[in-house]
Amino acid sequence: MANILVVDDEMGIRELLSEILSDEGHVVQTAENAQQAREARAAETPDLVLLDIWMPDTDGVTLLKEWQRDGYLTMPVIMMSGHATIDTAVEATRIGAMNFLEKPIALQKLLQAVQQGLARNQEKNRPVPVTVAQQNIAIHESRTGTISGSAPLQAPASTVNNPNVINTSLLSFDLPLREARDMFERIYFEHHLAQEGGSMTRVAEKTGLERTHLYRKLKQLGVEPVKTSKKHN
Repeated sequence: MANILVVDDEMGIRELLSEILSDEGHVVQTAENAQQAREARAAETPDLVLLDIWMPDTDGVTLLKEWQRDGYLTMPVIMMSGHATIDTAVEATRIGAMNFLEKPIALQKLLQAVQQGLARNQEKNRPVPVTVAQQNIAIHESRTGTISGSAPLQAPASTVNNPNVINTSLLSFDLPLREARDMFERIYFEHHLAQEGGSMTRVAEKTGLERTHLYRKLKQLGVEPVKTSKKHN
């Protein structure tokens, strides 16, 4: 279910679109001119806007420019018109409209355009997963009051000498995903090998891998399973 704003000066079109979209399970708000659309957008951000181009007070393209200028164009907008030229459609797309529907609007085209717009909106608002390295940076920034920029990643001071924390300061977000993953895995296995004194049995238990798989993985990563003596106090 989504909140959709329909802006059109023709009552019949507003009612028809509202009925179709309501049947699809969406909450529909209508506006008959640009001023009502401005007020509706100022009150809340809809998930999608269906915007007519030709309206008596302010045309849809001008309203689109206003929203873009004022930072209100944060939702997908689908333009509608029965008289617009190709140049008008191109201009609206350049400003920020994601689609253009020609009146009379075919039901299938309408539903497809709405579905694509809502899918794009969900993708844009989806939270970005936080990696271990990013968590370390956030901890470091909160404790030191610094903000990360283009400088290399720095591990928090509290983790440098902590044997239970993997040092991710060698990782770089500029690497391709495969190389970054391999680098992290090398650091990961070297950490556990050092922790377990090179004992493949204990490392296998810690990492949840079978010994055969573990040997193969270490060989693939170029990590030498050298036996080392653990320090005891």
